[in-house]
Amino acid sequence: MVDTEAAAVKSIRKSSPRGRLSRVRQGQADLLAPAAGTGSVEAAALLTWYDRHRRDLPWRAKPGETADPYRVWLSEIMLQQTTVTAVKPYFERFLQRFPTVGDLARAPQEAVMQAWAGLGYYSRARNLHACAQMVVARHGARFPANVDQLRALPGIGAYTAAAVGAIAFDIPAAAVDGNVERVLARLYAVEEPLPKAKPLFQVLAQALVPHRRAGDFAQAFMDLGATICTPKRPACVLCPWSAPCVARAAGTAETFPRKAAKKEGTLRLGTSFVAVRGDGAVLLRTRPPEGLLGGMAELPGSPWSPEGPGGDILAHAPLQARWAPLNGVVRHVFTHFPLELTVLRADVPQRTPAPRGTRWVAAAKLDTEALPSLMRKVLAKARIEVRPS
Repeated sequence: MVDTEAAAVKSIRKSSPRGRLSRVRQGQADLLAPAAGTGSVEAAALLTWYDRHRRDLPWRAKPGETADPYRVWLSEIMLQQTTVTAVKPYFERFLQRFPTVGDLARAPQEAVMQAWAGLGYYSRARNLHACAQMVVARHGARFPANVDQLRALPGIGAYTAAAVGAIAFDIPAAAVDGNVERVLARLYAVEEPLPKAKPLFQVLAQALVPHRRAGDFAQAFMDLGATICTPKRPACVLCPWSAPCVARAAGTAETFPRKAAKKEGTLRLGTSFVAVRGDGAVLLRTRPPEGLLGGMAELPGSPWSPEGPGGDILAHAPLQARWAPLNGVVRHVFTHFPLELTVLRADVPQRTPAPRGTRWVAAAKLDTEALPSLMRKVLAKARIEVRPS
């Protein structure tokens, strides 16, 4: 047994309600898992529920259809840190632009970043492009039907490899996302807080995966967490696993999963400069390819730091002009820190040349640029609308 599984077993023993234990099967090892409420947690019950209540999603194969690995993979990458509602329109537009993994692999990275603009976490888009190129180069434009080979591709971690493997190829792999963690935490009243409990949840989930219909089971688990076992006010009376759920029986479902106290990042400050030419064109530049918002388009500005730009703010301006500060600030929250930007605008003559490393972009073409949501907020502050071209 690997160390993570051993730790998981120890944690299960600690979190088991009133010491009641039952055995579950995990590969070749028998692991001790907490007994549930009144009855056992059966995959068949969840699959029966799923057959009646499955969500109709644009990337999901219809009953009786074979899943398309490209669509499954694309949706899983897009859904990382993003809601289903937000992803739907992006997914459909992305497929229209890049209908196959080959089309995506052949596209310029700039086009991929532009299509991704607004979805956030832009390293996903760079990895998406690199992954498509590797699938074409090494696997003949076919995603490998093997979890280990999937995980070796850029941007694919343990969860995504399991999800694609299960949904696209029916491999009996446990895809444990936030929804699945929440369901498991309540089923077994797991006291171990996240993220420390992740190995435990992986063990518990894998023990439930059936050898048939593994793909439907993975999607059913996700749907259950998204529509029934929700963070607030879960609809326990409609849940197919209501009877064996320990937290439901105790009336404590909303208190799970336990989570370690989250450390809030330090506020960073910066300045953004919106230069508008006489014909309405806006001055933009491209961020370095690596790092936060790597490869995306942005308004010129100062570095972001807790101390702010300091000194002469205009020293960071891209050109000499009459810069006027706009009222208020633009606020944005990244994963690790919040940001506040002071915005200055200048209107300059139409013949003003673009300084080195910048470019003028016509107002009608702004939507073709890979502008992250932060920069769209800055433009909105300057009363510049980014309209679909």
